[in-house]
Amino acid sequence: MFVQVLRTEGTLLATAAEAAGTGAKVPTCPGWQVRDLLRHTGMVHRWATAFVSEGHTGPRPDGGLPELDGTALVAWFREGHEQLVDALADASPDLRCWHFLPAPSPLAFWARRQAHETTVHRIDAESARGGDPTGIGVDFAVDGIDELLCAFHARPKSAVRTEVPRTLRVRATDPPGSVWTVRLSAEPPVTERDDAGNADCELNGPAAQLYSALWNRGPLPEVTGDASLAALWRARSGVTWN
Repeated sequence: MFVQVLRTEGTLLATAAEAAGTGAKVPTCPGWQVRDLLRHTGMVHRWATAFVSEGHTGPRPDGGLPELDGTALVAWFREGHEQLVDALADASPDLRCWHFLPAPSPLAFWARRQAHETTVHRIDAESARGGDPTGIGVDFAVDGIDELLCAFHARPKSAVRTEVPRTLRVRATDPPGSVWTVRLSAEPPVTERDDAGNADCELNGPAAQLYSALWNRGPLPEVTGDASLAALWRARSGVTWN
C-alpha cells in the first residue's frame, strides 16, 4: 500500500507545484515558497533512497539542497521521487539498513515514512496551488496519526510537554474505535490506542481531517474540554528536519 501511495502522492505534489509555480507562497508552511518545498522533499527522497539502495547501517547526512529552480527543479524532484519509488518496489523484504522509528522491518519503515512525508508535503503544494485538496484515505490517515502520536512524539525530542500531567484524547469518527489517549507531562508524551479514563481535552473528527490538523496542515476539528491543550499541540508539535 505505502509504495503505491508514495507514487501517487509524489506525482500529485509535482503537478501542484508546477501549477503554482516555484515562487508561490506555501500557506501551510509560513515563510516557504514552492521552491523550498521541492528542494526539501526532493532532498529527503534522495536521502531515503540511499539507505534503501545502499544498505547503510547508521545515520548519514543528507545531500544538501540544490540551487535549481523553475522547470529544472520540478524535473529534479520528479527524478528523485521516481528513484525512491523504484528503490522501495525493488528492495528485498529482508533489507537491513538504518531507520529511526520502530517498525516491523527497515523496508516497512522507509515505505511508510516516505508515504506520509510525501503526503504531508503534497498538502503543502496544493495549498500553494489553491483549489480543492486531494482526499486522504481513511486507513492511511489512521496509520499516519498512529505514526505521529505513537512514534514521532514518543521520542525524547518531542516538545509537547506540560508542567503537570494532562491528557489529550484524539478520536476519529471513521472508522469506529480509532481513538488515541496522549498522556502529557514533563517527559515525552506517552500514547496508547484506547479511550481509558478521563481526558482534559478531546479532538474529534474524521480521520483525514485529524491527520491534516495534527500535522498542522489544516484547522483543528471539534475541540471539547480544555482548549489550551489543543493550542499547545499547535504551538509545540512541529516536526523539524534537524
